[in-house]
Amino acid sequence: TSTATLSTASSPKLSMLTARLLLTLLILAPAPIVVAQAQPKAKAAKKAAAENPPVVKPTLAEVRYGPHERHVLDFWRAASATPAPLVFVIHGGGWQGGEKERVNKFVNVEGLLAQGISVVAINYRFIKHAEAEGVTPPVKAPLHDAARALQFVRSKAKEWNLDQSRIGAAGGSAGACSSLWLAFHDDLADPKSADPVARESTRLYCAAVTVAQTTLDPVQMKTWTPNINYGGHAFGLGSFEQFLAARDRLQPLIAEYSPYHLVTKDDPAVYLSYNASPALGQEVKNPSHTANFGVKLQERCQSLGVACELMYPGAPSAKHATAQDYLIATLKARPTK
Repeated sequence: TSTATLSTASSPKLSMLTARLLLTLLILAPAPIVVAQAQPKAKAAKKAAAENPPVVKPTLAEVRYGPHERHVLDFWRAASATPAPLVFVIHGGGWQGGEKERVNKFVNVEGLLAQGISVVAINYRFIKHAEAEGVTPPVKAPLHDAARALQFVRSKAKEWNLDQSRIGAAGGSAGACSSLWLAFHDDLADPKSADPVARESTRLYCAAVTVAQTTLDPVQMKTWTPNINYGGHAFGLGSFEQFLAARDRLQPLIAEYSPYHLVTKDDPAVYLSYNASPALGQEVKNPSHTANFGVKLQERCQSLGVACELMYPGAPSAKHATAQDYLIATLKARPTK
């Protein structure tokens, strides 16, 4: 009788304790899940912040330089009593993605402004837009958009207080290739055009770029870096094998759009920066951004008397640690008379 009485009396208390324990577990259980879910998001946000450093608000934003929705640019005006030099930034992304808002990935806008250098960052049409519009080869669209944007900026030189003679291009990856194309291509100005913008020059004072593809010749690419598979999309081809097979047919287009093939002795000085040392003729970890591109372009430039500074880990003769340092030193230097 006493045992039965004890069991009956304890039952409500045990039930209450069990209920409280279950409630506590239910409240606490989601917490580790939330933390676990939050960690990848926090890492992603940190990575995004590193890839897209914050940038000071532009003096002018979304300025149109052409009819396409991506024909827009941002402009930061340096405080200067005299016409200021300009850094003209072309974002990377394989001519398939990217935005001008990533400008601080390629240069430090505030640092340039502090040195009295104005900045422009542009958007441009991608390969997919070129293909939709029937532009041949597709790479012509982003390259000629960059040229048109540069001409537009020059047409604003008086209004924006710019020194037209001191414009340096900057960018990374495909944006670097575009910058080098501008640096080495003959002037696209049409002095007889009825369009005043088209009459402006496309020539640069210098270019300072990171992880640039310096050639669009698949045979050169394969020789320099055997495991490369980049570039066919520039000519509307879906694979590197197709690119190689079509190389002979594409020779005239390669000659027109490959920076390496355009270098002549009257071209401006350039600076090339890469994240890893070169390994010519060997497979590398990041073949589309290898310093092999830089070594071979530097050889080409030096053979023609064009100044080309090459930076990579352990580079023997680089004078400037970054593209930013090079741009500041070069654009602020006054030519000797």
